[in-house]
Amino acid sequence: MKEFLFPVSKSVIAHREVLPVGTLGKEILVYSSSEISIDLQNVKFALFGIKENRRDVNFMGAEVNFDAVRKAFYSLYPGNWKHTIADIGDIEKGETVEDSYFALRTITETLVKKDIIPIILGGSQDAMYAQYRAYDNFAKMINIVNVDSRFDLGDADAAISNKSYVGKIIVEKPYNLFNYSLLGYQSYFNPPQEIALMDHLFFDAYRLGEVTSDIKEVEPILRNADVISFDISAIKSSELGYSNAESPNGFDGREICAIARYAGISNRATSFSLFEIPDFEKNRSGAMLIAQMLWYIVEGVNFRVKDDDFTDENCFTTYKVPLNDEILIFKKSSKTGRWWIELPFISKIDNKLKSHTLLPCTYGEYLGATNQEIPERWLKARRKNEV
Repeated sequence: MKEFLFPVSKSVIAHREVLPVGTLGKEILVYSSSEISIDLQNVKFALFGIKENRRDVNFMGAEVNFDAVRKAFYSLYPGNWKHTIADIGDIEKGETVEDSYFALRTITETLVKKDIIPIILGGSQDAMYAQYRAYDNFAKMINIVNVDSRFDLGDADAAISNKSYVGKIIVEKPYNLFNYSLLGYQSYFNPPQEIALMDHLFFDAYRLGEVTSDIKEVEPILRNADVISFDISAIKSSELGYSNAESPNGFDGREICAIARYAGISNRATSFSLFEIPDFEKNRSGAMLIAQMLWYIVEGVNFRVKDDDFTDENCFTTYKVPLNDEILIFKKSSKTGRWWIELPFISKIDNKLKSHTLLPCTYGEYLGATNQEIPERWLKARRKNEV
């Protein structure tokens, strides 16, 4: 793994030296040019960057730099955390883009197998394809949640780009994708045919207004994710203080940090990524917002509660709701109060899945069922199984 990584820059190391005692920069392990090896013993988080952006449809030769984000993150104080963080440096651009993908896939797979959570800082988001491919050898279907203003489906038969990588994830073998959810899309950025395709595939897509009207509603979606990715351009430009950002609309700082914390809390999530990060060297505000997102991801993981052991009847309460010709079965955790709904019909999608699956849901969906309203996520899962 070390052969793919370059040490954290001397500028960041120098900044680290002058930080106050107790800040993250003083606490985390950092791979610097003076280090012979990367010691990941007892490490829970591995932060690293991938400086690849050549498949950005707007690529004009710009270089990717994460120094400002690192400096901002290092300057923060940790919470009451029990897990250790390591900053293991960056993947520089390979001779080809495929070389960069291979390095990202290899490092992510190695870390996840060691039960270390990769937190990836990235250039163009097409590299998420490599993050997904890191799970090819794990013998299970995975769920992806992407926070993005665009679907990025594109033409799956064309060359991959940061506007078409999701199409590649869906159609290329091996087929490891069980479900894909997108949070915060903006209709005017997406062709109508892509919106229709997402619905046809029974994937979950939530418009920006739908998410921001009640940010707590995203928690069950993130709770069910193995891979969670953020496109930074989903954040409104004024929040980033970034004059070249794409849209005046998007998530504000509080909303995106709340989503980041929900992402971290998910017991299932094993890798995180933040892509489309511009060079914030002259923009402290934007760098600090990204740093705070990282902080909330780490905070969330540190406060995870194992509440999904459904073999122990003492850990949950079961509710059966008659609805038309169905009996919907809900389960509520006695530890956290979180809710799930049983999907007894998932049996023929893939033999990697259990015949009875529990899908995260909300208390509101349980209340709706008692009023004879079929939960949309339950109905979509059933339709997907029937196809």
